[in-house]
Amino acid sequence: MSVRLPFIVLVALCVHGGAVAAPVPLAGIVVDQSGRAVPRARVRIVEADGTEASSGFADEAGRFALAHDTTACRVEASLTGFEPATAPCAAGAPIQITLAVAPLEASVLVSATRTEAPASQTGASATVFTAADLVRAQKPLVADLLAATPGAMVVRSGGPGTVASLFVRGGESDYNKILIDGVPLNEPGGTYYLSNLTTENLDRVEVVRGAYSSLFGSDAMGSVVQLFTRRGATRRPAVAAQIDGGTYGTLHASGNLSGAAGRADYSLGGARWRGDSRVPNSRFENTTFNANVGVPLGADATLRVVARGDRGRVGTPGQTAFGRPDLDAFFERHDSIGSVSVDQQIGRLRQRATYSIAASSQQSTDLAADPPFRAAYAGRTARFPSSDFTYDSLTRLRRRHASYQADIQLGDADAGSRHLLTLLADWDGERADVADRMFGTRTINTRGNFGVAAQQQMLWRRVSVAFGGRLERNASFGVAAVPRASIVYVARESGPSLGSTQLEASIGSGIKEPTMLESFSASPFFLGNPDLEPERSRSVEIGIRQRFARDRASVELTWFHNRYRDVITLVTTDPSTFAAQFSNVGETRARGIELGFETRPVDALRLRAGYTWLDSRIVRSERPDDALFGLGREAFRRPRHSGFVDASLAAGRLGAGLLGTFVGSFVDSDFGLFDPPLTRNPGHALWDARLSLTLTPRLTAIMNVDNLTGRDYSEPLGYQPLLRAVRAGVRLGF
Repeated sequence: MSVRLPFIVLVALCVHGGAVAAPVPLAGIVVDQSGRAVPRARVRIVEADGTEASSGFADEAGRFALAHDTTACRVEASLTGFEPATAPCAAGAPIQITLAVAPLEASVLVSATRTEAPASQTGASATVFTAADLVRAQKPLVADLLAATPGAMVVRSGGPGTVASLFVRGGESDYNKILIDGVPLNEPGGTYYLSNLTTENLDRVEVVRGAYSSLFGSDAMGSVVQLFTRRGATRRPAVAAQIDGGTYGTLHASGNLSGAAGRADYSLGGARWRGDSRVPNSRFENTTFNANVGVPLGADATLRVVARGDRGRVGTPGQTAFGRPDLDAFFERHDSIGSVSVDQQIGRLRQRATYSIAASSQQSTDLAADPPFRAAYAGRTARFPSSDFTYDSLTRLRRRHASYQADIQLGDADAGSRHLLTLLADWDGERADVADRMFGTRTINTRGNFGVAAQQQMLWRRVSVAFGGRLERNASFGVAAVPRASIVYVARESGPSLGSTQLEASIGSGIKEPTMLESFSASPFFLGNPDLEPERSRSVEIGIRQRFARDRASVELTWFHNRYRDVITLVTTDPSTFAAQFSNVGETRARGIELGFETRPVDALRLRAGYTWLDSRIVRSERPDDALFGLGREAFRRPRHSGFVDASLAAGRLGAGLLGTFVGSFVDSDFGLFDPPLTRNPGHALWDARLSLTLTPRLTAIMNVDNLTGRDYSEPLGYQPLLRAVRAGVRLGF
């Protein structure tokens, strides 16, 4: 008895003590002022005496769940770019903590990890254009919007609607993965021209710089550009419309209808643009439509349908700075996408399955041969006459894409850290149908690709880490492995005056499959090579981000070093017959510095600025002595210096903005037309202005002036973009 009694008493005391100390479930959600979830905010329980009892992180949907042994406490939430907030502990009832946006708000990224994450935790060099930014900028074309992105160079062959190419951090124009709501748009081999891609009915645009093939497979060699379309958010149907017009016979009209009912939402919109340029046969017409509809499937899943189409036609007068325009040539392009996805949350597992089709029809036609002429430019006269030639080609491209993604939360929610494992599987079926209607020939090629990937994200109070890799099996080159890793260290947490200091580093690999022409062409002058290896890139970057002035200013400095190897080049195989075949022989090195600055000294004024210094060199070439593409030469059409300044003012009913973009001199060419030849483009500086005046709560007058100073420049050489262009109109909302 003397042994058993103390044991029974001890058990009773333990049971009684356990009942008293039973954890109290504290669960809730972190949102911003608009009610939108704030992912990955740090949440902690603070006792009445100010000591921290436990901590954790909200998930990608802003939800958190912590356990505590009493309700005599408070719950605090904090995240860079938001003002910290608290709420009293409450057992059994959901706790909502609302974080007010700091003067310089933080962005939430999807493209850096394929999960919703604050930009400050991803270690990514990224630029995000929010819905408010899109309204302020008033740029109907995505190509014009991207000009205000560090490290990016947009080259357009003339006025609106002509071929527009994007170069990022010294990479080629086909080294960018382009997506809309997760649907890849690139042609087989990575090519994508921004010609008639519009900003109509977009909610957000993300530009993530660096190699991200570990998440997106082929084409993500230098950057990822993802567009997100609008979703309905208000119970009452919302209508937005705009009409404006001006110089060059421009007329632009758009409209959108959106709303939500319970967990269902919808957004439907359309737009029309038409206008000329400064030279004959340059008229551009474009029609855009889109739909984004979400429907709940039970309590934990949503079915989403997205559709979008762009139909454009533009005259192509050619290099009119050198001579007369071609009066009948044109380019017509019809792009469309459709996707169906199911998104389901089951406990700690979120899974998404998507199937999509992206199709593009591109017609390039010139049926009348204009008489020869001798070009002249900047005091130079062409060595030989220029002759027109006729052509009529039709290219139909189709990409079917299927994807499955599983995001699994690992560990305990209240362990003071967060671990997220992402598993991916992607399949692409590509088809290219190329017809030369002048000669009656037609070529059809198909290719299938499959990739699997895994990514682990780990988040602590001061450190966030992400690493993973992908195995890509491509029908052209076989199997390739591409890893990526990043780390963020908060060297100093935000204080009363000086904000947080973050150190970041990342390294990643990229791959790009050959184009259909490079793999399958039967022409002896550009013979395809079925044994081509993928083009590859390695991207390394180190950066620092500093916030100060009570979160009213920030500065970012990033050093990057990219290596692009196995670049596919056309190699001459028989000089006597001009026979040539594609081969992996090129290599380029690009390194540089990106400097970004943002400030909001008062609520009414916002200033952004960016500068990029780029040192690019060709380190391996099939033509080592070539004046343009030889060893040691700068990369073609990549400026050494570039930058932008963007100022926005909102004072009462008046809004104003001024955007300046600067491009230094860069390697360009007339390709042997003049003697002495033109080998450099002097660059340019452009200023765009915008004004808005709120007349009534539902009616706003707007005006935009592009190329404010009427600067005459040529980019690339010979092509003439718009001079001063003025548009004015009204924007409605009800």
